[in-house]
Amino acid sequence: MALYPSLEDLKVSKVIEAQSTIAAKQASVAIEAKPVAIEAKPVAAENALYPDLQELGDYMGLDLNSEKLQEDMSLVPVTDSGQVAGGQSSLGNMLAPVTGNNMGFHRAEIKAGVREVTLCKDQDGKVGLRLRSIDKGIFVQLVQANSPASLVGLRFGDQILQLDGKLCTGWSTDKAHKALKQAPEDKISLIVRDRPFQRAITMHKNSNGHIGFIQKRGKITSIVKDSSAARNGLLTGHNICEINGQNVIGLKDSQIMDILATAGTTVTLTVMPKAVFEHMVKRMSFGLVSLMDHSTPEV
Repeated sequence: MALYPSLEDLKVSKVIEAQSTIAAKQASVAIEAKPVAIEAKPVAAENALYPDLQELGDYMGLDLNSEKLQEDMSLVPVTDSGQVAGGQSSLGNMLAPVTGNNMGFHRAEIKAGVREVTLCKDQDGKVGLRLRSIDKGIFVQLVQANSPASLVGLRFGDQILQLDGKLCTGWSTDKAHKALKQAPEDKISLIVRDRPFQRAITMHKNSNGHIGFIQKRGKITSIVKDSSAARNGLLTGHNICEINGQNVIGLKDSQIMDILATAGTTVTLTVMPKAVFEHMVKRMSFGLVSLMDHSTPEV
């Protein structure tokens, strides 16, 4: 079963598949048919069984210009029979004719499974990490910019499962910070699960450059009807944690809007339910939030 980054990718893939199937059948008939004296008349575009891509783009408010589609068509492998083939693409096992090989999608990816990271303390004996206990688990509350924690790719909302071989389940916030403080300076081993309370949603700007939601202080307050945000299941009552993988927590509304404006036509938001978010950032002063890493992560 094929997966798609967005509903727009699914819709466009279906049209491509339908058109490819018709083309394959017509080619097969032309090869098998005997030559006749009567010249075949081309089928009128208005009698086609499926809409063309531009009509679909108009319906969804997208700019599906041919140059863009030709560039990303390689992500939708089609067999000789016209069916969309399975297999790998530059987005893993996803078919993405609209999203394409979008770097923001890669940066925002929340990977399944667990990973191990190794970090060391800086010259002040710190790692630039603030933790918080939630539901018997230990989570990353803050990653300081240009710190050892930021260099190894830790992010807000990551869950720390083990610290130097010790399970963190049931630890208090104070116990977690004490364990970090007592850890050796040159090698600290963490087992991490990527942001279990968050989800990433890929959307596309319409021809006017809008995705279709309103936010205030980083919280989504309204969804525009028939927009990409509505089509892809963005919900109100959620806080925006990242835009194309870039942390935006603590930024002003004007800064968030600037990042959205320059984010390109495909935008992936990483969001967290408001209740969990507020619990996560509880007791964090503005001064602490201002130290948070807001750089664009490397893929």
